[in-house]
Amino acid sequence: MAPRTGGRRPRRPYDTDVTRLLPRWLLIVVIAVIIAFIAVPVLYILFGSVNSDVAVARGEYFPSEFTLSNYVEIWSTVALGSGLLNSILTAGAVAVASAALAVSTAYVLVRFRFLGRLTILRGLLALQSIPGTLLLLPVFVVFSNIASATGVQIIGTRWGLFVTYLTFALPFSTWVMVTYLRGLPKELEEAARIDGASSGRILRSVVLPLSWPGIVVSAIFAFLLGWNDVLFSTIITTPNTRTVAVVLQVLGTTQEGGAVPIYGQMMAASIVCAVPVVALYLIFQRYLVGGLTAGSVK
Repeated sequence: MAPRTGGRRPRRPYDTDVTRLLPRWLLIVVIAVIIAFIAVPVLYILFGSVNSDVAVARGEYFPSEFTLSNYVEIWSTVALGSGLLNSILTAGAVAVASAALAVSTAYVLVRFRFLGRLTILRGLLALQSIPGTLLLLPVFVVFSNIASATGVQIIGTRWGLFVTYLTFALPFSTWVMVTYLRGLPKELEEAARIDGASSGRILRSVVLPLSWPGIVVSAIFAFLLGWNDVLFSTIITTPNTRTVAVVLQVLGTTQEGGAVPIYGQMMAASIVCAVPVVALYLIFQRYLVGGLTAGSVK
């Protein structure tokens, strides 16, 4: 018989880490490979941004000479400043509007029962499966027809991009908020309703304070949609309203076959354009984890 240890069952080796699928040594190897797979290209861009163009063109990984001139020259080589401003204004407006509309729309879809509710929910999922390339020509034709009929110019303006990005961001943001709000307890809203609060007051005073993780997730994904888009921004914008993604594309295209490549400046511009996104993730990391792991699909 096994010896008794104060009434407790003796601990066996297989009692620990029962949920681990891989041995510890193999898990360490897999994690190290994933980190290297991510870190090597990122470090290459970072090292190339502080290296000379000729050294980067030769394929040097580590800089032979450190220089910050690339970060100074990119502002005059291309319209990087105006591109950043256009992207921040457009993507930021889309993020705020998408999050505000998504939380109110999701609240109605989750807490109220009405004809067509399931159709709307299924439509939100169906819209995510439509690739943007199929909608490029229809969007351009619609904007052109509106301009011809009303005289209101949409193509080439920031608010034209705003409408385009909001069209694609709102269904996803709404579904994120639907999933999140389903996980919130109804008892708090019922208590507020017993006290005489209206639906609008409940949304402002009860639902919104509890929904910040989901709101942040939907807003950041909407922001990234506008920040990373090249397809629609290339067609709808003019040189004055180009986003930073298009500016980087133009910078890369002009170097194809060029005698004097400016690879260092291209990498420096990439680092500068990645800073706002990285800052967003670092600032709202706590909300992102909560928003992506909370809620349930019913």
